[in-house]
Amino acid sequence: MSLARLEQHGKTLVIINSNASRRGALSPELYAVINEALGRAQDPNIRAIIFASEGGFFCSGGDLNALQNRAGLNLEERREKIQELHDIASGLRSAPVPIIAAVEGGAAGAGLSLALACDMIVASAGAKFTASYVKAGVVPDGGLTSALARMLPRQLVSEMCLLARSVTAERLADLGVINAISSDPMADAMALADEFAKGPRKAQGIIKGLVGKGYESSEDEQLNAEREAMIRAVADTEAQIGIAAFLNKETPEYP
Repeated sequence: MSLARLEQHGKTLVIINSNASRRGALSPELYAVINEALGRAQDPNIRAIIFASEGGFFCSGGDLNALQNRAGLNLEERREKIQELHDIASGLRSAPVPIIAAVEGGAAGAGLSLALACDMIVASAGAKFTASYVKAGVVPDGGLTSALARMLPRQLVSEMCLLARSVTAERLADLGVINAISSDPMADAMALADEFAKGPRKAQGIIKGLVGKGYESSEDEQLNAEREAMIRAVADTEAQIGIAAFLNKETPEYP
């Protein structure tokens, strides 16, 4: 039985983590499916990606049996294993289309890292988010401390990372980390994907990149990046369609 698969629904790719017996633990199959989705997202007909799971839990992070076996590897081999996860997280952040995490049950460890690498999160009521690394005597990876530090106060990040205390979807929604609490995260994520599909794909990709840079750039650097993006965007076909539709009080139809 496959531990992950990729489906296409119209203009949306859906990554499905189907490792239900291990609460959605990371697997080589999941990495392969995510990389396939990121590659196919270069197709202009693809407008969004949804990252979801089966079995009632989004992703419990690294397989502890596999992590235990890594102790026998040399330093460079261990570095390569972690780099695989980091490349996945970077790929999610830099993909040319919006990525929505549809989180059932919760996310833990590297599963939380991957959820936070997505552009939006729709979570089931009562879902729990846990930086569980310290429970196993290891430390966060996958960009978790970077993401949490940008999104949350230091005191809460310390509570999550040093004590591995779970934070509910409702609390994270109040703090702006989660976009919506849903009785059906997959359906609501698909509705968001359909909304993205009606918008200007190229502009959405540029905006996604600017938002990502905004957390790391100085104000002057960000102003320069916005200027360079805008001088190109305003002459693009998307802008011509969008501006004309706005002035004529019509709904734009992007190619």
